[in-house]
Amino acid sequence: MADGTKRVFTVNGPAHQIFTEILGKRPDIRFDTLKNDSPDDAATPILAGAHAYQTGSARDELAKKYHAGPELLRRTQSLLIVSTNGAGYDTVNLKACTDAGVLCLNQAGGNKEAVAEHALAMMLSLAKRIVEADKAIRREILDRNVFMGHDLFGQTVGIVGLGNVGKRLAQLCNGLFSMRVISYDPYVSAEVMRQHNAEKVDLDTLMREADFVSISCPLTDETRGMIGESQYALMKPNAYFVTTARGNIHDEKALETALRAKKIAGAGLDVWEKEPPPLDHPLLQFDNVMVSPHTAGVTHEARINMGRIAAEQMLAALDGKRVARVLNPEVWPRYAARFKETFGFAPESGT
Repeated sequence: MADGTKRVFTVNGPAHQIFTEILGKRPDIRFDTLKNDSPDDAATPILAGAHAYQTGSARDELAKKYHAGPELLRRTQSLLIVSTNGAGYDTVNLKACTDAGVLCLNQAGGNKEAVAEHALAMMLSLAKRIVEADKAIRREILDRNVFMGHDLFGQTVGIVGLGNVGKRLAQLCNGLFSMRVISYDPYVSAEVMRQHNAEKVDLDTLMREADFVSISCPLTDETRGMIGESQYALMKPNAYFVTTARGNIHDEKALETALRAKKIAGAGLDVWEKEPPPLDHPLLQFDNVMVSPHTAGVTHEARINMGRIAAEQMLAALDGKRVARVLNPEVWPRYAARFKETFGFAPESGT
């Protein structure tokens, strides 16, 4: 490159202003911000010259044309890096990026404390029937014994996906409440699970034995629709279903059916097929369903942490250094060749 400038853009702003502050300390970095409704004549030159894209991971908040897929890649021929806020990457088409030689990163673990605490808060609120009692006491004088709940102490939590969030949730449940932790994750060994006080089980066993089922895995082709009618049918009638992962992993219609038939005790839902869900969504009509609008990872501390991680990782990648959170390691040979062609030197080998 003639002037050595490395160009980064985002749409609708980064997770936290600290991202902009860190990049702003580098005179060789140009940072541009677009909006969902930015006119094409303003967006086109930014996209055409961009080397890196820091994208949001909430699919319904980001205009489709800015999802990192074939359409955007055709407009960003110089793009080398896509980095997505948090652990999820719903807005990134990994195959298309890999085919184009684009390295994909995330900020896995940056909001693990926030999400794990949110899942635990839902478990506690459901077991103690706090939301049900809160709604009822605002409507009528009631018999407090109607809302008798349960303790978490000594019960079983089943965690689907033992990644950063799952491990932290396991630690909280086991350490605070002496809960038995079982987990389904085909990519984590039984030994690693034991190190985190969890027992490795298959999905059916988890659904049958857990008093609380908590979903903490990413949305992929493998996990899409993974929790449906058959899985809810295995659950205990006094068990609760909680998800802070991604919509479309669980079947919302099947969950509604299970709740209506009183096959399970209730649910805590932070994620939805469409976000936010419409006000007339059937699952919003149940008093024993606790809901939030994909806010599990949205805390002040988590946003600062994700913004900092995103900025530091972005700069490391643009400087040709190794980075840890790579989603498509198989892209490396092509990516490295494109990087060298762009900047005149090869990035450090490996990830």
